[in-house]
Amino acid sequence: MRVWNARPFVRAAIVFLSMCLGLAAAHAAEPPAPPAGAPARPALDPADIEAFLDGLVPLQIEANDIAGATIAIVKDGKVLFAKGYGFADMETRTPVTPETMFRVGSITKVFTWTAVMQLVEQGKIDLDADINTYLDFKIDGKGGKPITMRHLMTHRAGFQEAIKNLGAQNSGKADLAGYIRNNTPDRIFEPGTVPSYSNYGAALAGYIVERVSGMPCDTYFEEKIYAPLGMMRTSIRQPLQKELEPYMSKGYNLASGDVVPFEIVSGYPAGSQASSALDMTKFMIAHLSAGKLGDAQILTPASIVQMHDTVAKVDERQNGMALGFYETSRNGLRIISHGGDTIAFHSDMHLIQSEGLGFFVSYNSTGRGDTTPRSSVWRKFLDRYYPHTPPAKPAEVSGLGVNDVVGSYVTSRRIETSLLKAFSELSQATVSVNDDGTLSVSALTGVNGQPRRFEQVGDGLFREVNGQDQLVFKKEADGSITLAPWSAGVIIFHRVEPSRSAMTQLLIAGTASAIVFLNLLLWPVAAFVRWRYYTGLEWRLPAHLLRLGTMAASAALLTMIYGIALLFLPLLNDPWKIDDTLDPTMRMLQMIGMAGAALTVVPVANAVQSWWNPLRGLLGRVKETAVALSCLALVWFAWSMNLFDLSQRY
Repeated sequence: MRVWNARPFVRAAIVFLSMCLGLAAAHAAEPPAPPAGAPARPALDPADIEAFLDGLVPLQIEANDIAGATIAIVKDGKVLFAKGYGFADMETRTPVTPETMFRVGSITKVFTWTAVMQLVEQGKIDLDADINTYLDFKIDGKGGKPITMRHLMTHRAGFQEAIKNLGAQNSGKADLAGYIRNNTPDRIFEPGTVPSYSNYGAALAGYIVERVSGMPCDTYFEEKIYAPLGMMRTSIRQPLQKELEPYMSKGYNLASGDVVPFEIVSGYPAGSQASSALDMTKFMIAHLSAGKLGDAQILTPASIVQMHDTVAKVDERQNGMALGFYETSRNGLRIISHGGDTIAFHSDMHLIQSEGLGFFVSYNSTGRGDTTPRSSVWRKFLDRYYPHTPPAKPAEVSGLGVNDVVGSYVTSRRIETSLLKAFSELSQATVSVNDDGTLSVSALTGVNGQPRRFEQVGDGLFREVNGQDQLVFKKEADGSITLAPWSAGVIIFHRVEPSRSAMTQLLIAGTASAIVFLNLLLWPVAAFVRWRYYTGLEWRLPAHLLRLGTMAASAALLTMIYGIALLFLPLLNDPWKIDDTLDPTMRMLQMIGMAGAALTVVPVANAVQSWWNPLRGLLGRVKETAVALSCLALVWFAWSMNLFDLSQRY
């Protein structure tokens, strides 16, 4: 499961983007032969792989303060390599082995999609039927258009992001039906149009599996997928069964820190699974072998082809989304993948169908870096065993260029209608031009933490300098600009008007906050001056009451805006605790804010009266006007960020 992470927000690296893997965008059948004089490609054999990974992974986990990792590789229906690194328990120094269980996060979704395809084979689910056919409540798409299972599998149902009740850490027990019915996100895109990764959408698919199959989703997985494949150290249950607890790795933010408690996922078909690397090899082999492992056939060959090769794209030059897998093509190879993140565990699974190769990696700690090292180890593996030289930059390029695409962009995986809209709006990505004519995207940094540079190679097409990752900018029919990153199968970006940029909104809200805060802070000083140099006229009504009302409005607005921020910011590192228990505090802050908004008429009246009050000087009049305008700006900010939304769905 991909969850809200605080560090990407704090560092303005769009939390939603941090949940999407680095994906490249090339499609070719075979890697080209190395140029003449190039070193021979190393043999893809267990000894060479072990020597290579032994020289890489221990350094990764040490440098990043990670406790342990597990890696498994399959090739042509056999396990080629499986090994653990580091520790599953830092206190007992228990080593990681290929049989150690790690939480695989959103890779769970691929098991859910596999279950869906099994039911499609049985004629119990139609990929293109309205999902309300299978539900005991109703969900309409934006504009009343029906949402289908195909939309859920390709993350195109149109749901906005929602984080409330994503986890059940406070209760310790997941309630899938309750979560699905009570936390339906608003739809902000028409079904089938815009990719927007959705945990809720996958959990909803799991709920449909329950209703159609007549058994709980965890039981279904155990009977229809785990048992046939012999995955005896895999479970979607929360908490984990007692007999599996000895095999389960502890999770950490940092290996040198405290243990992260076992994470309870409300929409568990979207991200609760725990698996060993050896168990994951069985699942990968089945998907690479036309749905078969030994005598077990979990999907027909036709379903495997349909699942892997039915691709939705926003642009033919960029990666798309298959039925449950996203394309991650790289090094001249078509690759389909899925990643997964919990608070502590970070995993990837990659399948190269043309090579019969599967690669699984998982880390049991977040580590010190901005991103976990899983992408690095996979790319290093590809570069070693499937080397590829990207094509040269064309001599001339035309079409949508660097200067046409600069600006601020908001991710499609965003909060738009609920009271946490600010977390999306203020985490926009900025596209800017570098001195050498390349462009950079603020949210896209390299492993070294430095901005990556992209050079134009086509009409709106930009490729990373000395790399393969591509960005595709496109001018839509309405004149707007969209950005499709290499993860365009599950997310795109929309350019916003300068008036809606994060910088503009922060400048307005920050300046307004500073003015009203200073006015509140200096109020006692001003009161002392009035008392010391008392004049009866200065204390007459309504001037005195107007000042009091201005202070009340200012204090109320600041209390709501910054109270909500202070309520949520500490929880971004542990989003499982963002649940209904916050509602009373949230409601109280909203009521205070609404009172402040209603009272904003008072500072406006105070500013007006200051201009005809003969006792006020120019400086006082300007100050009162600035305070009134600042209060209005704070009301505008709170309104535009939906802070007055009383639905309590966020």
